[in-house]
Amino acid sequence: ALTATAAGAQAADEVTLQLKWVTQAQFAGYYVAESKGFYDEADLDVTIKAGGPDIAPEQVIAAGGADVITTWMAAGLAARERGVPLVNIAQPFKTGGLQVNCLKAAGIESTDD
Repeated sequence: ALTATAAGAQAADEVTLQLKWVTQAQFAGYYVAESKGFYDEADLDVTIKAGGPDIAPEQVIAAGGADVITTWMAAGLAARERGVPLVNIAQPFKTGGLQVNCLKAAGIESTDD
């Protein structure tokens, strides 16, 4: 026999993810999760929007064009300073992508210098 709950079937939650850049390896996990059905298992209807040189994810989310974005921490902090109420929900990289650099000729090789 088939049974149903009083509420009936519910639609999956719609989520739009705006990527920082064009589709490439650094975003593979999002696409693998989609192809393996992980979003469906979590009852999520995820739309992944590729980024590019003319797309600022912070502006996209501020304008309501995305629910979640990927961006560099510095860009997110700058957006918060401009009043965009962003919340950092994950750091998917083992090490940070933002580095402090100088010319080799400066002789600086560590933060101790």
